[in-house]
Amino acid sequence: MQANAIKRFADARIQGLFEKKLKQLKDLEKDLPGIFIIHSFPEFSVVYMSQRGLDILGVSLQEIVLSNAEYHERFFNKEDAERYVPKILGLIERNDCDEMITFFQQVRPSPCHEWVWYLSSMRIFLRDKQGHPLLTLTMSVPIDSASHITTKVAKLLQENNFLHKNQHIFSTLTKREKEILKLMALGLSSVEIAAKFHISQTTVMTHRRNIRTKLNAQNNYDVTRFAQAFDLI
Repeated sequence: MQANAIKRFADARIQGLFEKKLKQLKDLEKDLPGIFIIHSFPEFSVVYMSQRGLDILGVSLQEIVLSNAEYHERFFNKEDAERYVPKILGLIERNDCDEMITFFQQVRPSPCHEWVWYLSSMRIFLRDKQGHPLLTLTMSVPIDSASHITTKVAKLLQENNFLHKNQHIFSTLTKREKEILKLMALGLSSVEIAAKFHISQTTVMTHRRNIRTKLNAQNNYDVTRFAQAFDLI
């Protein structure tokens, strides 16, 4: 099955090396504190997944290999992919023998289940005769839902999502508007801001109105959220 899933395995030496490395992983499979997955590149299709992972997803290896087009959409939160896919592509492009990347993912067996956070680490597992990446190896470990880390990770990733989605909006603010946005988030009044910048209160009120309009800020929470996400406070 694995050989059929990898078109570039025509070379017997590469095929033999893959079988040897896979056997070593299988021998340790039950003792590893997590799940490992092997993907082919550039298709990024699943070639092998340890049994623990298959049990969690409630599928067989054959099902995953045959339905690869639906695999990522079915089990993974696509919003997370916006962060880690560029990291994966960077790993492949650099093709560094010693490099490893780490990222967070949310996984669930079906829409009826809650998302579970996983910490995943990936490296290149096998290269073809020309030295090009052929397979990647990922080790994924679930994060205890009762851990405070899970809540903090979710909060950080939500803030990161907010930053990426609103970067174009924040960039419309002038330098002075960003300075005033910071002071607004800190709770300073128009009088206090005017005194700090040696400008009139009317000018400050105009800046405040323009800032709220550009950010579509309905209340102080919206203002503060922008200031926090873009490291103004």
